[in-house]
Amino acid sequence: MHRRAMLGLAAAALAAPAFAQRPEGWPSQPLRLVVPFAAGGPTDIPARLLAEELGKVLPQRPVVENRTGAGVVVGTDVVAKSAKDGTTLLYTTVSHAALRAMFARLPFDPLADLQPVALVGVIPMVLMANKELPANTLQELIALFRANPGKYDYGSAGNGSALHLAAELFLREAGGLKVSHVPYRGSAAAMPDLLNGTTAFMLDVANNTIPYIQRGDVKGLAVSSQQRIPQLPNVPTFAEGGLPGYEAYTWHMVMVPRGTPEPIVRAVNATVNEVLAKPEVQARLSDLALQVRTDSTPDSAEAWLRAEVAKWEPIIRAAGIKPD
Repeated sequence: MHRRAMLGLAAAALAAPAFAQRPEGWPSQPLRLVVPFAAGGPTDIPARLLAEELGKVLPQRPVVENRTGAGVVVGTDVVAKSAKDGTTLLYTTVSHAALRAMFARLPFDPLADLQPVALVGVIPMVLMANKELPANTLQELIALFRANPGKYDYGSAGNGSALHLAAELFLREAGGLKVSHVPYRGSAAAMPDLLNGTTAFMLDVANNTIPYIQRGDVKGLAVSSQQRIPQLPNVPTFAEGGLPGYEAYTWHMVMVPRGTPEPIVRAVNATVNEVLAKPEVQARLSDLALQVRTDSTPDSAEAWLRAEVAKWEPIIRAAGIKPD
């Protein structure tokens, strides 16, 4: 028994190189991973997978806390106002890049008060159309909307959601198409009206769209990444469909309060990248259509966030998007 215990301790030590030597001042309190989205959703699931895997290389598994409210504002505020010691992490998405333009007043500054640590990965979106709609390609859809301004509606997961922003970008890139927005409380709530033809199209994250397209319930007209995705090999990219400038993702990122000591930020980044590099983790995240990034740094994550803010804020302001 003693020999097996010693072997187990040795294996655990070998499995945790990134935090075997913690930065000076690293606290011993349990870690929290705050997810500003509901439990069981498309953001919560990979966040919990990350927490589970981090628990294999850290002394303790981070506790996932779902703190919802006012979009992502409540959960993000929890992290922004937490101790700057690396014990509280934020797991967030492209919604973070929309906060300044969406809200006239926030209890925190999304850029000044939060520090990007690691870009976990990106998830392409897929444009789905009602199967009875007289358009079988992206160009046919654009021509239909151009010939019938204001006649059709599209659904989204809510005002200011990643799906809403991606659809508004599409309409703008396609020449300012006039299609009315119908917000729902999540993409699952929007799907029935797409299926019955109340709405004409919807953009959704790839992992949500795959079963509907594979069953033939809807038409898959375009995927928002630079390459086609393996799960939907017959769905062309927007570039292949005639909109080469269009690219939109939802992305997942780990953040900490701004002012967290740099050694801790670097250590968290190294450990997240270490976990994401595991083939079994990549396989599980790939099943969710999340394209994993294993080489991000705090600096590159910061640059990514600022580029996304610069991309989406003009779209939000031009479309007059406000929170529900």
